Amino acid sequence: MSIPDRIKSRLRKDRPMTSITLRIPVDVVESLKEIAPLRGFSGYQALLKLYVSEGLRRDEARYATDQTARLIAALKKRGVSETVLAEAAMEAERAAH
Repeated sequence: MSIPDRIKSRLRKDRPMTSITLRIPVDVVESLKEIAPLRGFSGYQALLKLYVSEGLRRDEARYATDQTARLIAALKKRGVSETVLAEAAMEAERAAH
């Protein structure tokens, strides 16, 4: 199984960066500052980036690469009933395990 190009590009150290502004509650920032050194980070911003990256990877795995979900969406557009789709999804899930 090969690594998708999008994932490969994320492993590069020389990727272009951008600055953003986030409004985060003070207590959350204080918690990040407390946790960061415990996780081996010198500052809370690196920890925040890690959390964003972890969540993004999890969601990409769940949504972007889920062939079953894409197939179900395509079938739904073509009028296949929700009942049939739900049954097929359960059957596919059982077959995967």
